[in-house]
Amino acid sequence: MEHMTRKYPIEQYEDKIGDFLDVLLDSIDIDVDYEFVEGASTYPEIENPDIVVKFSGPESELLLQNKGELLLALEHLTMEMLRLPHEDHSLIVFDANDYRLLRIEELRLAAQTACAKVKETGVPFFFSPMSSRERRIVHMTLRPETETRSESVGVGGGRQVVVIPAGMATPPAPAGQSRDRRGPGGGGRPGGGYGGGRSGGGDRGPRREGDRGPRPGGGGGFGGGRSSSGGGGGRPGGGFGGGRPAGGGSSAGGGGRPSGGTGGGYRGPRRDGGGGGGYGGGGNSGGGNTGGGNTGGGNDNSGNR
Repeated sequence: MEHMTRKYPIEQYEDKIGDFLDVLLDSIDIDVDYEFVEGASTYPEIENPDIVVKFSGPESELLLQNKGELLLALEHLTMEMLRLPHEDHSLIVFDANDYRLLRIEELRLAAQTACAKVKETGVPFFFSPMSSRERRIVHMTLRPETETRSESVGVGGGRQVVVIPAGMATPPAPAGQSRDRRGPGGGGRPGGGYGGGRSGGGDRGPRREGDRGPRPGGGGGFGGGRSSSGGGGGRPGGGFGGGRPAGGGSSAGGGGRPSGGTGGGYRGPRRDGGGGGGYGGGGNSGGGNTGGGNTGGGNDNSGNR
């Protein structure tokens, strides 16, 4: 059901979030696009966002590797940039390939299975460490239960949910838990960066839908001045990530990014459509999964419960 009013309307936050994401995505050199859509939720008792930032593109699967760790990291950094209070973090959410809905359904099923096991055996059940938002999904799923209850135990990135019989004292977190946050194999592009290698070279097109047109002023910062002059425009003054060839896709002689420096024009917005230039060589999809395996999520140290 549509919100009568939204605390975070898209039109007020789209450009600020978009400029910040452009800097982040350029710095990790990942070939994805994104769009802003009004929030809707299958499980409004768990989360009912005002804004959903949906990612797509050749390398969107890289965002979902290791239980969506990179997707959650981008989301968390954006919340910090916006200075949103912790209780509002669920009102602006990031998603790719319907990962959020699938993850909610997975955690709900896992919580119900754990609850049934605890009822049968009377033995506490510990989930793997997960983010505060994912722990909340488990707690909300089990809230109606009368024979069991759920608690969060542990500290920091090792904080986890335990399901116990209703009359049992809360047990401490298991000792000696450690996690390799990179997951098995580590992955990585030759020469640094996230996930598999990119072939070809060449520059990519805009990531966001349409172009927001020229902006007044200039001089760096997030979304500094955008030139309205020919060739697709660019941001003056370099800034994060070095320069990209301005305008249409690739530079003469094979395209690609110039090797650092402050000379090249900025690559422009990342939303789908609008502006010149194709993907220029494409990228590997990275083959990440969408959160299968155990129920532990990527870390999001944005709060404890």
